[in-house]
Amino acid sequence: MEQSRIRNFSIIAHIDHGKSTLSDRILELTKAVDAREMRAQYLDSMDLERERGITIKAQNVRVEWKGHTLHLIDTPGHVDFGYEVSRSLAACEGVVLVVDAAQGIEAQTLANCYLALENDLEIVAALNKIDLPAADPDRYAMEIEKVLGIAAEDILRISAKTGQGVPELLDAIVARIPAPQGNADEPLQALIFDSQYDQYRGVVSSVRVMNGRMRKGDKLLFMQATAEHEALEIGARRPATQEVAELGAGEVGYLIAGVKDVGEARSGETVTHVAHPAASPLEGYRDPKPMVFCGLFPIDADDFETLRESLQKLKLNDASITYLPESSGALGFGFRCGFLGLLHMEIVKERLEREFNLALIATAPSVQYRVLRTDAEVEVVDNPNDLPPSVNIDTIEEPFFKVSIITPKDYTGTLMDLCQTRRGELGKLEYLSPERVEMQYFIPLAEVVVDFFDQLKSRSQGYASLDYELHGYRPSDLVRVDILLNAVPADAFSTIVHRDKAYDYGKKMCEK
Repeated sequence: MEQSRIRNFSIIAHIDHGKSTLSDRILELTKAVDAREMRAQYLDSMDLERERGITIKAQNVRVEWKGHTLHLIDTPGHVDFGYEVSRSLAACEGVVLVVDAAQGIEAQTLANCYLALENDLEIVAALNKIDLPAADPDRYAMEIEKVLGIAAEDILRISAKTGQGVPELLDAIVARIPAPQGNADEPLQALIFDSQYDQYRGVVSSVRVMNGRMRKGDKLLFMQATAEHEALEIGARRPATQEVAELGAGEVGYLIAGVKDVGEARSGETVTHVAHPAASPLEGYRDPKPMVFCGLFPIDADDFETLRESLQKLKLNDASITYLPESSGALGFGFRCGFLGLLHMEIVKERLEREFNLALIATAPSVQYRVLRTDAEVEVVDNPNDLPPSVNIDTIEEPFFKVSIITPKDYTGTLMDLCQTRRGELGKLEYLSPERVEMQYFIPLAEVVVDFFDQLKSRSQGYASLDYELHGYRPSDLVRVDILLNAVPADAFSTIVHRDKAYDYGKKMCEK
């Protein structure tokens, strides 16, 4: 395939701004899917993705448009899956930024845009839903120009629902997004940006070939996992899978290499040839670290083994889940699980209940604390019951988040109050336009994990949007609160809180 005729791009959009609908229109316009087989949200394969209207796993599809081959690489839109977004963007040369013409740009979209700019990607901006009565494309085009520096006249106006403006968008992708730059004669370097487990074929990985070429039968080295496998099948998704003889530099496709564990083919892994390996892996790989922890216990004690098997199966598809067995006096045997964030935790719990017919109890979410002991040892604690006695503790450090909130100006006061009651300190406050404000706060993660997002939405009537990233650890005055039942501590109710909030927490739990 001629490299100059390839375009690799992602679509960046906030939840509900129309990314899946736009993907559907592109599949229709390029005749990738037969009109009779078309269904809404074609690329969102999990039921949960359709119901919540979010994309969890990155999909990719190859389509043809006016003599060019376009690879659409779908990215998850939620902040918990930020690492997957960064790996998907690493496989692209450009992005299509989709903004709702009735709502304007949101905090998360902005965060993903900055990621795209950091990766030197070309941004093609489009205001979607111009068919809505409430749409005000001119106003939001000016806002995008102010925030991201994209000229307002270059921003396309489209309606993914009716298809208006979508052919012009495809023309703009071909005209503005550069062709890939790889060299087909260098040693193979291919980036895995997503992997899914198929019970018949093992792990199916989505790959972007950066340099060199990959053929069926090649002996491959997975550089981070230091594992060797043979390429049993390579191909492209159109969206149905189609085998190809080889994938050359710049091309996107899938690879099946008989891998049995998704942990060996994680997002960000570099694949090269065993015989002529690349000098170094591609940059940017990191192990996803869990941020939020909770205990999952089966309501029926006999389901413990089923829960273990179910977690093993889920981990095949989602290598970022961690789990360790734990026992509780009140709840029996279960697992202490780690997740990327709150949405990730909800989705995993829901998938366990739905796909494996389990009834589960989840304990209150907690975070990882660093305990500096009096004997100069450092201990990492994510379960309140593992906290050493207070006489052995010198200081406790807790993780802080940098939280960015974009909100209409009318809600600034109530949201500042919310952040301050959660022990937040103000970083900056900036007007994006006369109507909209961006606030930055530093807030302890423990204050964010419980119901911060729900409170933010209810206080701003759903208009505020949120993005967050880890900002390191700081010492805090933290204590463990135990609730006694008949003079015996009930471990399921124990928690670590700030000293100022300990009395209120204990009182609230006892009143329940």
